[in-house]
Amino acid sequence: MASAREQMYLMAILLIFSPSKLTLSNAGAVTGQPIPPEWPHQFHAFMFMNESGILQKLDLWYDWPNGRNFNIIRNQLDHVVSYDLEWTNGTSFVYTLDPSDPTCKVVDFGVGILRPNWLDGATYLGQQHVDNFLCNVWAKVDFIVYYEEVLTRRPVRRDFSSGYTGHVMTFEVGAVLEDANWQAPVYCFDGNEKEKNIPILGSAVRGGSLGSLMREIPTGETM
Repeated sequence: MASAREQMYLMAILLIFSPSKLTLSNAGAVTGQPIPPEWPHQFHAFMFMNESGILQKLDLWYDWPNGRNFNIIRNQLDHVVSYDLEWTNGTSFVYTLDPSDPTCKVVDFGVGILRPNWLDGATYLGQQHVDNFLCNVWAKVDFIVYYEEVLTRRPVRRDFSSGYTGHVMTFEVGAVLEDANWQAPVYCFDGNEKEKNIPILGSAVRGGSLGSLMREIPTGETM
């Protein structure tokens, strides 16, 4: 069975080759339906993730103006924190800082971080009560279902077709992680060759990671 990271990589490929026939503004005008949300260019989200019973705590830092995205992941009852640091040039650093066993994998995906308007062309499914919130619901390429609170337009949940779900606990628009925290450890650059253009990547983090494989289009077309 494909891992969550593999499923999300497939999503990125589908997003690349699924052009929308209407712009967001035109689509809203024609259908009278809510327009799919565009992510704030900078935000911090604290989330709980669940993949077939494997639970994770996730800190997501999204920083589109600086071309970077950071997922800080801790599995349930696990003392090791995993870091998934992504750059818009397609490079990801997946590492731990455990002094007893530091690890780092450097991957060149060939595509940049997810764009703010990655939900362009999503199909509106109506409204549902999810996690005790009334939400507008969109589906993208039959792969992800995105729930946004009607009243505040805050993201509430994301469901992937693999069964991987993400519940948003807090969402801070405009929050930015200090630059010093975006530096991968020195051992990531110590003879660590990049793995390039991997069509299906096995999970480097037990239970998968939300971020690294939610890639959309090549860097040259995003910024």
